[in-house]
Amino acid sequence: MNSHENTGAAPLLSFRLNTVLFAVLAILPLGGCASWDKPVLSVKETSPPELLGANHIDPAMRERILRAVGQDSQERALRDELKQHPDNVDAAIHLAKALLAQERPHEALQVLDNVLVAVPGNLRALNAKGVVLDVEGRHDAAQALYRQALESEPGNQMLHHNLNLSLAFDRKPERNALAQSR
Repeated sequence: MNSHENTGAAPLLSFRLNTVLFAVLAILPLGGCASWDKPVLSVKETSPPELLGANHIDPAMRERILRAVGQDSQERALRDELKQHPDNVDAAIHLAKALLAQERPHEALQVLDNVLVAVPGNLRALNAKGVVLDVEGRHDAAQALYRQALESEPGNQMLHHNLNLSLAFDRKPERNALAQSR
């Protein structure tokens, strides 16, 4: 009978030891929160920027971070709009501008190409694509788009202006004079 009592006491002792050990290990990390010279925990709230160390972030870097976060949400919203309405020229142009600002002209061209499939010959989309091509340095292709758009609307000053700028960037002054005479 004595051996039976010992087998029952061992698990109970082990359970108590585990419980005490767990309690000690749970309390020890909390001991680091208090110190002898400050017997009470502070109830003063720390502002979020101080918690994150944001006051040590360069203001220009903070501006870039905020702009990038805003651009991501804006880009997502515009892409969602274009998925629902592939012919939305305004959304395509805004997205192309955002992508150009992020130095992603190839993606901007894809967006404009997609909207031109949905709305072929749209002057604003052709103009926007011409601008992106000019930014990439593909002036001949941009000029061809401006001229294509001018065939539909010969009096459009914006298209004339962008064609002249493209010709100036292309450094072909004889062409520039030709475009002005039209």
